[in-house]
Amino acid sequence: MSQKSQMKYSVSDLLPRRVWNEIERVSKERKLTESQKKKLIEEVIKHYSKAFFEPGEAIGIIAAQSISEPATQMTMRTYHFAGSAGIQVTLGLPRMIEIFDAKKEPETPMMTIYLKKEYNDIRHAKKLADEIKERNLQFYATDIRLDLENFQIKIRLKDGIKKSVLDTILTSLQKKFKEAKVRIRGSVLTLEFPSDTDFKKLQKIKKVILYTHVSGISGIKNVIVRKEGDDWVINTLGSNLSEILKLKEVDVKRTKTNNIHETEKVLGIEAARNVIIQEAMSTLQQQGLNVDIRHILLVADAMTFSGRVKAVGRYGVAGSKASVLARAAFEETIKHLTKAALKAEVDEFKGIFENVMVGQVVPAGTGMVELVATFGRGEHGSRKED
Repeated sequence: MSQKSQMKYSVSDLLPRRVWNEIERVSKERKLTESQKKKLIEEVIKHYSKAFFEPGEAIGIIAAQSISEPATQMTMRTYHFAGSAGIQVTLGLPRMIEIFDAKKEPETPMMTIYLKKEYNDIRHAKKLADEIKERNLQFYATDIRLDLENFQIKIRLKDGIKKSVLDTILTSLQKKFKEAKVRIRGSVLTLEFPSDTDFKKLQKIKKVILYTHVSGISGIKNVIVRKEGDDWVINTLGSNLSEILKLKEVDVKRTKTNNIHETEKVLGIEAARNVIIQEAMSTLQQQGLNVDIRHILLVADAMTFSGRVKAVGRYGVAGSKASVLARAAFEETIKHLTKAALKAEVDEFKGIFENVMVGQVVPAGTGMVELVATFGRGEHGSRKED
């Protein structure tokens, strides 16, 4: 950039250094002339200036309205069947509620697994997908019966099961039912319990036993392999981020889950913030709604700035407001007012909600300025204003 244009446009760091670097890069790639570069800089400054907000602007209220108004146009119950496996994915308003309520477990937990360069082909992708899919005993069984006379549960297994899988089944059942004797003869798996075992307990065990985990990664209920650009990607129904990231084939930098709390636990609060932003923006865009990402960024920051993921509702962001009246106006009015009275809390009236409630000027826009004027006489007797 010439010294003249640098002097004209970078006064007081008008644009961040990263933006200047991007302007330089684009100018070199497109081989722009000095006049073209000048025009580009003017356009960038014009758009960058629009991104600022005025002091005293109620950005929280604007963000809430900018997200909730388009959300009213969402289909109330929207689902999407992903791929031939028919994975039913929650979208639309139900998904937005899950995100901003920071639900512990999403209705349809999903993962997007990317592979390292050396494993990025259909053969490795299908092999890995088959290995990680969770298989319970139910997958290997054809029949299960209860022998009350001998206090036994007998399970007939499919033919052709590998010895390694049979060994895993035996080990899993012995760990889960330590009081039982477990043995396999041919294709029949038998669990023999002590003769004093209660009949009702045997009935319960019979229902539970088929869900004993045998192979794959726990929580990965279904898998779909698909091509995304140059990458072979594995989409899963179910999530287990910590175990998936241990696999040598997996690209740990790009693999992600839509489970916010699981991301926070495994990768930290910043990663959880990114999931909130990506999932909220993706949900809105799938509905054809255009919401400025800065509104989502503000909400995501409010949900995560404390170091833990908090819901927007009464047990999170709204419930932790300093103002008693703002908390009471949201939900559980009597509870908040009673607790505040018992603790002798004082409302400072520094927010918007509480001032609107009592009919005062809100501390936003011109209302945030306290102007004091003193009037006196000038040197020639004229009235003077300070």
